[in-house]
Amino acid sequence: MSIIDKLNAADKNERLDALREIARMYKAGEIEAPAFDGNVNNHIHTTYSFSPYSPAKSVYLAWAAGLSTAGIMDHDSVGGAPEFIEAGKIIGLPVTVGFEQRVCVKGTPLEGRFTNNPDQKSTAYLTMHAIPHQSLNEAEAFLKPYREKRNLRNRKMVERLNKKITVCGLELDFDRDVLPLSQYADGGTVTERHILYALAKAMTDLELPRHFLLMLFKAQLVESFYVDADEELPHITEFLELSKKLGAIPAYPYLGDVDVSVTGDKKAQAFEDSYLDILIDYVKNAGFKAVSYMPARNSLGQLQRLMEMCRANGLFQISGEDINSPFQSFVCEKLVTPEFRHLIDAAWALIGHELASEAGLEYGMFSEQTMKKTPDLYDRINFFAKMGRSLHAY
Repeated sequence: MSIIDKLNAADKNERLDALREIARMYKAGEIEAPAFDGNVNNHIHTTYSFSPYSPAKSVYLAWAAGLSTAGIMDHDSVGGAPEFIEAGKIIGLPVTVGFEQRVCVKGTPLEGRFTNNPDQKSTAYLTMHAIPHQSLNEAEAFLKPYREKRNLRNRKMVERLNKKITVCGLELDFDRDVLPLSQYADGGTVTERHILYALAKAMTDLELPRHFLLMLFKAQLVESFYVDADEELPHITEFLELSKKLGAIPAYPYLGDVDVSVTGDKKAQAFEDSYLDILIDYVKNAGFKAVSYMPARNSLGQLQRLMEMCRANGLFQISGEDINSPFQSFVCEKLVTPEFRHLIDAAWALIGHELASEAGLEYGMFSEQTMKKTPDLYDRINFFAKMGRSLHAY
């Protein structure tokens, strides 16, 4: 097994030891240094939700791609965060940690709409960024029951899928075929993608790569066996209360109407653009601190409109290219263009927020104490970005 392959070993300690060896080789001049160009990514999924990369390998690939920062963003899980943090220290890459979760938006102006979730109305994906490290255990205590409830729904979806694939002589067993593909035993989550990957894995007689099949299935097959999420969804107000308790930064991830799917796993569909003014007004007044978006996913016109609304409403703008497939690049070339360079400062501000919060949650970017002392959002971004950059090893 090569040193790179060991970064995806089953044992976390073996993964981190492999990264230590890579760091030693780099410092000894045995491997060439990456070319760092200032690029960042705050939205990297790992094997703790769905991705071909462990936290250690994710950090390595971010470093090898020349990123200056990297952020973990797993679904319903912070299980990979400690490894991600340690990997960043080993390779000298500043990192930020968070999680993504679906929530119920009933009783809000978003009820009855497709928000950023293509599978179900009245639900939304939310992200919690820059969780202070001392709050990770509390975040895990909140998330664990929702993962357990999600698995009840996962089992129902496997049952529904089996009714469709038995004609092909295929049948999946959740415990045998799906669960082992995840990091559930170590605090990870099981997603629809795990179910689809188990199906792709079972179709060994096909010559198409499994991840290609997965993207095809995700775009075309999920709706045929999907079971609406219910008990696994906290209400949006609970999510916001938790973010305040943890000292984290809650964000609404804008998807925007999809014409052609960048990641290959979404069909053309309308999402928030027709009611964006209602959405942003709700986000601001509900207590969100930020909106996140992916410059590579949307048109410049979509994002210019969104950015102007964020500026007008005092909302922090965060970038993060959703990485969960081997076909995706860790680098978003658009971030270094003039329109989006402010998102690089935002990434450093997230890291600065985590660093400052180690001394106490009251020192975080959106604490009452900090906002009273520095009320202007952009002054705060500059202050925390400068703090974050103090960690840069290159």
